[in-house]
Amino acid sequence: QVQLVESGGGLVQAGGSLRLSCAAFGRTFRNYAMGWFRQAPGKEREFVAGISWNGGMTVYADSVKGRFTISRDNINYTVYLQMNRLKPEDTAVYYCAADDTPQVARRNDEYDYWGQGTQVTVSS
Repeated sequence: QVQLVESGGGLVQAGGSLRLSCAAFGRTFRNYAMGWFRQAPGKEREFVAGISWNGGMTVYADSVKGRFTISRDNINYTVYLQMNRLKPEDTAVYYCAADDTPQVARRNDEYDYWGQGTQVTVSS
């Protein structure tokens, strides 16, 4: 069992940066692949970035590649999403998710645990 709590969302101007954090509570965190998803109003939840259990592999949606970076700290049970050069279309609720297999996944249904989400709003 893993509980996830996101933080770090907020309002930022286009071109700015934010760093999201996801604190994980559970003894097996280090065995889980982790991911970030987002959902904008009226749209489906979409994959943003994922990272394997040891951080050795990362994958990104094309829309964020080169701007966002996912990382993890298995000692402090935290996953991060550094978001640079933000655009208004990045506005969404961002969710952290845990997959109880070691390898990174892209699909919603591959993830087993979800946080409550944190709002990111990018103004133009």
